[in-house]
Amino acid sequence: MAHDFNNMLGVILGHVDMAMEDLPTGDPLHNSLQEINRAAERSAKLTRQLLAFARKQMASPRVIDLNDIVSATASLLQRLIGESIKLVWRPGAYVHPVKLDPTQLEQILVNLCINARDAIDNMGQIIIETGNTSVDDISTCTINECLPGDYAILRVRDNGCGMDQDTMTNLFEPFFTTKDIGKGTGLGLATVYGIVRQNNGFIKVESEVRQGATFTIYLPRHHVEPESSPNTPDRESDRTPDTILLVEDEQMNLTMVKLILERQGFRVITALTPNEAIIRANEHEGDIRLLLTDVVMPEMNGRDLAIRLLNRHPGIKVLYMSGYTDDIIARHGVLEEGLHFIQKPFTSGALIAHVKKMLDQDNAPN
Repeated sequence: MAHDFNNMLGVILGHVDMAMEDLPTGDPLHNSLQEINRAAERSAKLTRQLLAFARKQMASPRVIDLNDIVSATASLLQRLIGESIKLVWRPGAYVHPVKLDPTQLEQILVNLCINARDAIDNMGQIIIETGNTSVDDISTCTINECLPGDYAILRVRDNGCGMDQDTMTNLFEPFFTTKDIGKGTGLGLATVYGIVRQNNGFIKVESEVRQGATFTIYLPRHHVEPESSPNTPDRESDRTPDTILLVEDEQMNLTMVKLILERQGFRVITALTPNEAIIRANEHEGDIRLLLTDVVMPEMNGRDLAIRLLNRHPGIKVLYMSGYTDDIIARHGVLEEGLHFIQKPFTSGALIAHVKKMLDQDNAPN
């Protein structure tokens, strides 16, 4: 279902982008198209959040701003905790960037907020805060597993029933729960702990009976390296357009992506099946700079197709795309380090940026 839904959203996003590009400035239809675009992007985001909640995504760390992710997730969290509990969001100023999979952060927030909700009897309040801190001397640090350094912090507080010391001692043990049978698996906080430790962070828990609980998560500050500015060739000045072999077994997606690429001046060879792609590639006279292929297709998957084509066209670069969840994609071997992948649905801008970046990196791995 996620695959089909992502494919449909991709078609909507692609055609809306192209329609907006063609409209003259000030056209009254522009606002309507923007609303369609925003609705499609919100739908795509909701799909990602639901998949993260179902643990169907694999970790893909990137540099993120905690405030951006919490702000975008707040409406989902409010729906999860219900109208009787007030959600208060207090973003800190200039919070350190961290390197983390955004879906993992969303999963942390969901589990902590559900845990807080279950600790509140009827009416209550959950407060989410962010900020910065430093750990200078581990000998004075009262938090287990802490290391010196700069950290961004994510804090979730509630005014629920609180916990005694025995409960706090076993809090992160898998399958440990104080909830009634059938009302909890005991995996929520264990999952939070696993994600935080996987990303070299640690957790501080403060609570007393009838005094609520506070979970403070410390995530290492990511020091962003300054990007170099190499002199890359201007693709617009090329005498002949680059040729891209596009392989997609959904006709609507094939047509939409072909239009996006052609509007940017690329020459596009299309195929609905891997075997057709091999035939078209062998018939083509001249270089094919890039193979843009779906991952899960009849006859063979995208990775096998790429290997077949690389034997005949060793210089071809490969960009994989898919609307399937990561656990399924991983079985087809396209999430390995060094391979290029773009998740459906994508905007036309994101696709073109990815394609141009690959084509401008002549020595990049396929």
